[in-house]
Amino acid sequence: MGALLATLPLVLLAGAGSKALAADCTAPAHASIDWHHCNRQNLMLHAADLAGADLRDVDFTLTDLRNADLSSARLTDAKLVRASLAGATADAADFSKAEGYRTDFSGVSAQKASFQSAELQRADFADANVEGADFGKAELGRAHFAGATLGNNSFAFANLARAEFAGAKIDGPLDLGGAYLFLTRFEGVDLSSTKGLVQSQIDIACGDTRTKLPEGLTRPAKWPCGAD
Repeated sequence: MGALLATLPLVLLAGAGSKALAADCTAPAHASIDWHHCNRQNLMLHAADLAGADLRDVDFTLTDLRNADLSSARLTDAKLVRASLAGATADAADFSKAEGYRTDFSGVSAQKASFQSAELQRADFADANVEGADFGKAELGRAHFAGATLGNNSFAFANLARAEFAGAKIDGPLDLGGAYLFLTRFEGVDLSSTKGLVQSQIDIACGDTRTKLPEGLTRPAKWPCGAD
């Protein structure tokens, strides 16, 4: 029994080492690849097939992921600082707790994706299709949604300070309950079916005479806001 106990730590250590080496960070991109915890900075992965890939905690800083297939990929805690996902397909992908700055999601299809608690300051979602995506508790200060297709999205308790929604196409209700809307731009946006929106949020947001509000809310006298 003593000899068995003496060898047990070595067995456990070997098992831990095997787990740590499970991700082959040098393997070429392919569907369902395991790159979790890998450093994939500053790479050209244009049009790469990463569907269903395990990309948790991967560092994609400055990486080119334009037109990549990220469908159902797991990107929890991934770093996307100044990465480009323009034109990518990321339907049902999990970006929860991802960290980015000036990340380019323009033209992306990320329907029913999760961006819960992601930090995506100044992210560009222009002309993206993010219907059904969950942005609950996300940090989206100065994010750009102009021309994006939205609908049935949750922005509950998200930080949308100075975010831009002018020109967005909203095909279903948005949940803005508890969202921080300081100088958020809603010029010309139909918010009439929005859930959770209260007057105090509208009072610090930006809109114009074309902005439609839910029943019971009124346009503040200061609208439209000046140029930011």
